[in-house]
Amino acid sequence: MIDLDWAAAEAALVAGVTWDAAGPGGAAILFDRSGVRAVRAAGLESLATRRPFGAQSVVRYASVTKHVFASFVLAHPEVIALDDPLGKHLPRLAPATAAVTVGQALDMSGGIPDTRECLTLIGHSIFTETRAPDLLAFHAAMERLNYPAGTEVHYSNGGYRLVEEAMRAHGLTFDDFLAAELRGPRGIAMQAAEMWTDPVAGLCDGYWHDGTGWRIGLQGMHLSAAGSLIGSGNDLAEWGRALLAGEGSFAGRLAALTATRRLADGRATGYGLGMRRQMVGARELVGHGGSQPGFKSYLLLDPETGCGIAVVANRDDVNTSALAAAVMAALLGETLPEAGSDLIAGLYVAESGADWIEVKGASVTRLDDEVAVHPRAGGGVDSQSPTSRLELAMEGASIIGEVGHAPARYLPATAEPVPADLDGSYLCETFGATLAIRDGAVVMGAGPTRRAMPLQPLGGGRFLFTLTDGPWTRRICLCRTGEGRFDLALSRARMISYAKR
Repeated sequence: MIDLDWAAAEAALVAGVTWDAAGPGGAAILFDRSGVRAVRAAGLESLATRRPFGAQSVVRYASVTKHVFASFVLAHPEVIALDDPLGKHLPRLAPATAAVTVGQALDMSGGIPDTRECLTLIGHSIFTETRAPDLLAFHAAMERLNYPAGTEVHYSNGGYRLVEEAMRAHGLTFDDFLAAELRGPRGIAMQAAEMWTDPVAGLCDGYWHDGTGWRIGLQGMHLSAAGSLIGSGNDLAEWGRALLAGEGSFAGRLAALTATRRLADGRATGYGLGMRRQMVGARELVGHGGSQPGFKSYLLLDPETGCGIAVVANRDDVNTSALAAAVMAALLGETLPEAGSDLIAGLYVAESGADWIEVKGASVTRLDDEVAVHPRAGGGVDSQSPTSRLELAMEGASIIGEVGHAPARYLPATAEPVPADLDGSYLCETFGATLAIRDGAVVMGAGPTRRAMPLQPLGGGRFLFTLTDGPWTRRICLCRTGEGRFDLALSRARMISYAKR
């Protein structure tokens, strides 16, 4: 029997929810199977109306959507099975993508490129509007995966988009499921919006800070079931309570969402169907976070004690994961590990290909995906993240270990001149995108959006350049693959190729 310290948990809740009353805010709701145990909110739900943020304020959940969507998929075994190849339901997909199973698409082991990051690599801004049919055609034209299905785990929204299109092809929509399962019988007012600009009653603006002031978040891309869900903090807590209670149609649902998934060689991954296993001290909990321009969220559950916490915010500088973990650690009497690293700080690059890492303090960035790391007994570090998995140690001047469960070796980056023969105009023939390299810089865009981004050498024909796009800053790797050819790579999209014209 575990002694639960509700007073300590509420104190951690109060300590963690301290946002300025004059700025955007958020709410955290602590609950168990029987009901809500504590609520804390702060800040404003709108800088225009100055209305205070509360547990009923309506926000975008972003990627917390994923396990709710996976629940929709599991509710229709007569239509789609986890072992089905995507091509069975979407025959227009290229062979590599068509062979990925539905389960691999949902558990992040399928290697399916992320839609948003692919759009970035062909020059589209976060603000560019795109629609679902066109994005399905975009994915259908992709001939390469980020990595062979079943060999690695790395976060990507692309698989969820494709599984949603597979469900749509059978006449089944995510929002209809929400109406039938949640809004109607349970009064949980979640809904799925196709586009950011769809009117939704009561929806808060989300805010990001550009260094001088708050800006309203915006995204032009069709949202997909990777991150389309909208609701309040209370709604998210009620969903969590329903999963923990496991009654009626929810019987066994949480166990199915969090069941162990495996790579092709049989190794367990720690990521299920839109839910990740997360250590809070010595206890294994399950949950998921979400992030979109101006919004952050997190749901963290302890199936054994039947307790959980929902955190939502309309400001994207909130570490909702850390807040949720701190409250649950206080409740369970656990101590969270301190981040730390014995790796030598600096930039490193793989022996071949467009893979790189940067060690800085107690974090490691791989292909522009930064994650906190923790010391391992005997030396080295562990990210303790199922979707940004890093187990690394020094070997002389090099770093070795596993990334995303795949073996890796990184050498110190070397400074070298940007070769003059890189200059020229380039075409991504598959998607009709163009860019230029001039005087050691990548040039993208036209007119007022045209920008020159200097190349930073890593060695061996690999270079980094930095692209700023509204609230996002992206460090993109350019990797030469032959005479007059190169790939561009981000953590979730590693297969965009350009050739000299």
